[in-house]
Amino acid sequence: MKILNPSTNKIIKEVVEDSHKSITEKFLLARAAQKEWVQISINDRIDCIKKFSELLEKNKDQLAADLSLEVGKPLSEALNEIAGAQKRITFFVENAKKWLSENQVNLDGNTTEVLSFDALGVIANISAWNYPFLVGVNVFIPALIAGNAVLYKPSEFATLTGLNITRLMRVAGIPQSIFIEVIGSAAAGEALLELDLDGYFFTGSYKTGKYIAEKVAHKLVPVGLELGGKDPLYVTDEIKDIKQVAAAAAEGCLYNNGQSCCAVERLYVHENVYEDFMKHFLDEVKAFPTGAITRSAHLDFLSSQVEDALSKGAKLLIGGKKKQAEGSYFEPTILVDVNHSMKVMIEETFGPVIGVMKVKNDQEALELMNDCEYGLTASVYSKNIERAKAIVGQIDAGSSYINCCDRVSAYLPWAGRKHSGMGATLSYLGILSFTKPRGWHIREA
Repeated sequence: MKILNPSTNKIIKEVVEDSHKSITEKFLLARAAQKEWVQISINDRIDCIKKFSELLEKNKDQLAADLSLEVGKPLSEALNEIAGAQKRITFFVENAKKWLSENQVNLDGNTTEVLSFDALGVIANISAWNYPFLVGVNVFIPALIAGNAVLYKPSEFATLTGLNITRLMRVAGIPQSIFIEVIGSAAAGEALLELDLDGYFFTGSYKTGKYIAEKVAHKLVPVGLELGGKDPLYVTDEIKDIKQVAAAAAEGCLYNNGQSCCAVERLYVHENVYEDFMKHFLDEVKAFPTGAITRSAHLDFLSSQVEDALSKGAKLLIGGKKKQAEGSYFEPTILVDVNHSMKVMIEETFGPVIGVMKVKNDQEALELMNDCEYGLTASVYSKNIERAKAIVGQIDAGSSYINCCDRVSAYLPWAGRKHSGMGATLSYLGILSFTKPRGWHIREA
């Protein structure tokens, strides 16, 4: 399998893909080893995770260089991602034991009722390329702490990072048969779906997530899907600093070149502040630093969304095409005079293309924001918090932002609705996602 640098489209390295046979062998090793891993004390498992986090810090420069090289994001963003992953690991290290501990919940006469949690067993973590550290630790860290073995398949577009993660896991003391990498593209993922695993956790597109859920449904095992978004942002006419809002919106749209499931992809701006907002927003987008588009094939998709919008009456303010440069680049793009007949306003873009609509009032904004098959995040900017809560609270999305956007906290669940997924990572819910509850009814003889 060839690993390409999207900044140059040149081969970085070639690696050997796993075969169906090797993946099956790895599964059998994990199945046997998990029975011993789960017997190790949770304190010892957490100690291994602490060491892994320390190794991330110690090796961050090389890790970030490899990440930047294979996915095309700026080095500063790669370093930020590693730092963010460490923060999430700290959350799990400090909170997992509390939520996984046996807990007496009731005393019914002479019967003590106790709740405990068992590990699922051996799970598959089919991960993503856009934030391989962040979306990875969402899954494999709580899974390992809870006593599971993990077959970890990094995206084929983030293979070097996946191999780096595996190497550091082993240095940190995680047994080789407990955290096992599975290297390859679609065929490797398909092989995982055929195995008798105890859970499947996927980060990626709605299309692939739906396929995975349907493929393994007959197994009746947990399936966690962290899928895409078409995340809206509404700017009301009660704004303290419109320039600051424009800057926040631009970053929400363009960070990681818009290659984020929670990136802002559609803007709705109240007509009373529209002209002022657009002036500042255009300046911010022009100045925003960009990197390469990780998958070169996606350039044609971005072009098709722009062409579709223009053919239906949209106006192009900036960008709109591939950059004439070595590598895979697409110009930051702003489209106005858009509507929901255009693909750019209803289909996930996953790139630096933004549609902006002028709206008359909150009700129009609300109806448009809900007019979508995705439900990951939604943002409202207003100095009137109650007004903002009243709007965003009616949007069917897993995360609601008021005067902020495009952020994730380990303390809150990351959970999509509709085509944005099912299940939850992060928060205490994301810890318990990797367990099976057990109810104890204990009565003295």
